[in-house]
Amino acid sequence: MMMLILSRKLNETIVIGENVRVTLLGIDGDKIKLGVDAPRDVKVFKKELLVATRDTNMEALNAPTVSFDLSKTSDNP
Repeated sequence: MMMLILSRKLNETIVIGENVRVTLLGIDGDKIKLGVDAPRDVKVFKKELLVATRDTNMEALNAPTVSFDLSKTSDNP
C-alpha cells in the first residue's frame, strides 16, 4: 500500500471513490478539523478508537474467567 500525500487549503476537498468527500474545515494550531461526507453504509472511524477497542477486546479475551452461581443469591426465589 502507498500513501498519497496531499496539501489542502481551508475549505478545499478531496474525493475518494465516487461518493466520499473529505473537506478541510478548520485549522487551529497543530489540529485540523475535517468534514467527511459519505453514504451511511460507509463506515468512518478514528483509527485510535479502533485500536483502543481492539486492545480492550484482546485484554478481555485473555482475562481469567470468573463464574458465579446466581441461584444462591437473595434475589432468586
